[in-house]
Amino acid sequence: MRLFPIVIAVIVATVLYLLVFERDRLLDFAASDSEVPSVEEIAETAPPAPDTSATRAVHVVALQSKASQIDSAVILRGRTEAARQIEVRAETSGLVQSEPLRKGATVEQGQIMCEIDPGTRLSALAEAEARIPEARARIPEAAARVPEAEGRLAEAEARLEEAMINDNAARSLAQDGFASDTRVASTRAAVSAARAGVDAAKAGVESAKAGIKASQAGVQSVEASVATARNEIERLDIRAPFAGLLETDTAELGALLQPGAACGTIVQLDPIKLVGFVPETEVSKVTLGTMAGARLVSGREVAGRVTFLSRSSDPETRTFRVEVQVPNEDLSIRDGQTAEIVISAAGKSAHLVPGSALTLNNDGALGVRLAVDGKARFAPVTILRDTVDGVWVDGLEEQADIIVTGQEYVVDGVDIEVTFKEAAG
Repeated sequence: MRLFPIVIAVIVATVLYLLVFERDRLLDFAASDSEVPSVEEIAETAPPAPDTSATRAVHVVALQSKASQIDSAVILRGRTEAARQIEVRAETSGLVQSEPLRKGATVEQGQIMCEIDPGTRLSALAEAEARIPEARARIPEAAARVPEAEGRLAEAEARLEEAMINDNAARSLAQDGFASDTRVASTRAAVSAARAGVDAAKAGVESAKAGIKASQAGVQSVEASVATARNEIERLDIRAPFAGLLETDTAELGALLQPGAACGTIVQLDPIKLVGFVPETEVSKVTLGTMAGARLVSGREVAGRVTFLSRSSDPETRTFRVEVQVPNEDLSIRDGQTAEIVISAAGKSAHLVPGSALTLNNDGALGVRLAVDGKARFAPVTILRDTVDGVWVDGLEEQADIIVTGQEYVVDGVDIEVTFKEAAG
């Protein structure tokens, strides 16, 4: 039972030994039994000797390209945005007494959206207006007091002058011994009393003039009360600040609105804005007033002009906001739609080459291989635009022989045999 596996193992070991260590003898033994071909047969089947005198040039196909002027463009991914959107709010409190307007309705500028119950505001206005004649009547009354006060002032000044004359006379007589000290003291007291009377009269004049100003201030206060009451009444009608569409229902009938409460939301979609963000590497290509176009997700294409370009970048993305204004008379373009925006820029001289002609050099730079004086040469390029007809590239001379077939099998300096291909019409 155990002898058979041992025999198999010996046979396998022998075969392995012959294959590994005695391979040459084994092959010679096997060749001795086969038919050896004659010299003539070997000569007939042998391949011809290579012609070492011929030049080993690589065959390639090249395109004789001439640069053309193309319009450059900045392509962005953006969205549509309403020209204006506002939530109209109440400025006063009260109950809504108007039927609500439903969302989607069109409103004109100045149209009433919500009407608030006036309450006692009309009575307050009537009361304020009634006080105006009374307040204005006080002005002539106050003005009449001024001449009276000025007359008292003139009288007081005359008394003061008389008292000073008597005082001077009494002093002169007292010096000559013809008047007593009592009389001099009496005249001095009269002068002091006259001066006090002048001061009081002056104060009366100032008081009369102040009365005029107070009356005028009273009129202004009443007029301000009237203006406040009228303004409060005007606030009862909440009107649309501009024409647009309602995004929400307006306040319901009977709802209580407080200052700051929302009446409704309006959006203006004509014109509409296309909003995108330009990388800092391409922001210098965009200028105000430049033509721009866009393709919406629905496939519709629209055109407009650049109306805004941000002067400061987004701190996180380092991009600059750009806005394009587009007509939207039928209001078919909605707010928030995705759009591919193309902004025209200054034209450039470029070559149109097949996309298959692009290749990479050993450093990973993108470019094409040129046929220059029978040798291949790599030239780096920059892709400007990708079209169905090929790729527009920049970085080449005005005329260039671009290898379009075989460029992957040559490197710089390799001899090439060029067959030129006609450019597409």
